[in-house]
Amino acid sequence: QVQLVESGGGLVQPGGSLTLSCAASGSIFMIINMGWYRQAPGKQRELVATITNTGNTNYADSVKGRFTISSDNAKSTVSLQMNSLKPEDTAVYYCSANLRLVGRPYWGQGTQVTVSS
Repeated sequence: QVQLVESGGGLVQPGGSLTLSCAASGSIFMIINMGWYRQAPGKQRELVATITNTGNTNYADSVKGRFTISSDNAKSTVSLQMNSLKPEDTAVYYCSANLRLVGRPYWGQGTQVTVSS
């Protein structure tokens, strides 16, 4: 199994930047892909970005061009660089991982991102 711990959340002004990090431990070589999701108050959890173990990335339309997901080669750390932040980006951001032979995703505890003046 894998343990995921997010960090880097906080308060930022509109137009500012934040970088979130997700540290993975455990059976990291079993990871197929990882991603970032977010959940705003009163809304469903939504996909932000994903990255596979071959380096392919995918982004939600709402963040494409502003956010960048990346990982090290060992998949021990996944980052989300967030630029040009908007108030609507305010949410709890969760790191997620899918593993080979495991039928459920793993989730981190979440980190709060607040975009406000």
